[in-house]
Amino acid sequence: MKTIIVGSGVGGLVTALYLSKRGEEVVIYEKDQQAGGRLAFVERDGYKIDKGPTIVLLPNMIYDILCEVGIRREELEMVRIDPMYRLSYPDGFDFLKWSDIDKQIEEIGRVFPGEENGFLAYLEQMKWRFEKGKEAFLDRSFVKKSAFLSPDSLKTLWKLKAYQTVKGQAESYFTHPRLQEAFSFQTLYVGGAPFNSPAMYSLVPFSEHQHGIWYIKGGYASFVQLLVKKLEERGVTIKLNSCVEELETTGRHCNGVIVNGKREQADRIVLNGDFPLARKLIKGREKHKSYVPSSACLLLYIGVNKIFDEAEVHQFLMTDDFKQHMQDVFIDKKLPKAPSMYVFHPSKIDPTLAPENKGVLYVLIPVPSGKEVDWSQIGDYVDRRLDELEARGFSGLREAIEWIDIRTPEDARQEGLYEGGSFGIAPILSQSGVFRPQLKPFNLHNVYAVGASTHPGGGIPIVMQGAKLLANYLHEESLQSASI
Repeated sequence: MKTIIVGSGVGGLVTALYLSKRGEEVVIYEKDQQAGGRLAFVERDGYKIDKGPTIVLLPNMIYDILCEVGIRREELEMVRIDPMYRLSYPDGFDFLKWSDIDKQIEEIGRVFPGEENGFLAYLEQMKWRFEKGKEAFLDRSFVKKSAFLSPDSLKTLWKLKAYQTVKGQAESYFTHPRLQEAFSFQTLYVGGAPFNSPAMYSLVPFSEHQHGIWYIKGGYASFVQLLVKKLEERGVTIKLNSCVEELETTGRHCNGVIVNGKREQADRIVLNGDFPLARKLIKGREKHKSYVPSSACLLLYIGVNKIFDEAEVHQFLMTDDFKQHMQDVFIDKKLPKAPSMYVFHPSKIDPTLAPENKGVLYVLIPVPSGKEVDWSQIGDYVDRRLDELEARGFSGLREAIEWIDIRTPEDARQEGLYEGGSFGIAPILSQSGVFRPQLKPFNLHNVYAVGASTHPGGGIPIVMQGAKLLANYLHEESLQSASI
């Protein structure tokens, strides 16, 4: 059994690990010059910083899947970060988020007196919802829609209050608007707005408290190096600079792919590109369904000649009007005038990312996906953000900058992300669960899909879970074929 995987993102790599562990032949074709997709480094002058994801969630899910594919826990070192991050507002208001429950209660009592019981109720009720939600949705595929629309699943959806939004669910526990924001803005981790992401995505902010926020030593992108090393040890071929141009099909069967103008045959094909674009490789079979892209990111990668000791590893510089920021990004599709910003300063705990006594900063600004913004005229906007950073906790930043790289949604679009969105398709109700592209999305019996835009969704551990679901499905298909 030979499988071709188109794309070497984490979903494709983990799928390959599952299949190769079973002794199957796997070949991965990657159009770029390195594996990993959006999980990569920006490197310059002895500095390196994660290009894409930075916040490590659900560590046990990551470790459990690695164990299943033959990677020992000790081969991936993670460090727990607590406090997890600071939320800072322009008026000087600060709030620390802790995974240590006692410290979080103490912090809520200090900043939001009277809200402690709401937090305790949140933890108790969300723990049950997390367990039930994972079992009902993260641990299952919905190739057959009846699996999702069964009476038991619909009953679970009702108990999970899936009819609510993440924002609405936060409002049911907390009264202060800023505390509501602190327990709902995390939908941005998967490219969604708190006001229109279904309540099932409340599992993201809850998981921070239940499982913590972690850092992978050497940077998140070093995770790719571990996966590639294991695949190479097993003899899996990863062909870089190899652009798959088309899937050749006859009836309901895919015969193989055209890569760099050459035909390559396989028994099955797995698409690991961003799904709305990857589906176009099947000539004449493109589905006409349109998708809503996730939000995009304006990213600043900065090399500095100092460590900002007063900063947290993760910090969110919030705006006075977060609602307006979300309106600008998701509704009006315009560049926000007063955005919130996420700042990542891993050099506080990892000296390997920069020359001695120097550091790196990663600044993320949620912005619209699509083509409404002219990203060629972004210089003044970036300058204003740097001024704001310097005024709000990063004193002396401009003098400390040795280099800066800017990545816009247009860069992301050219690299193969749908509409420049950073997280696959948006986590809205009509694109979640059974309504999201599934692991067998076409009327072709040997073509499959994995990645952030397919079920169960975005975020590294969730994409890995999608690869696990796919590998299990392929194994079951093989057993069924062998028994016929």
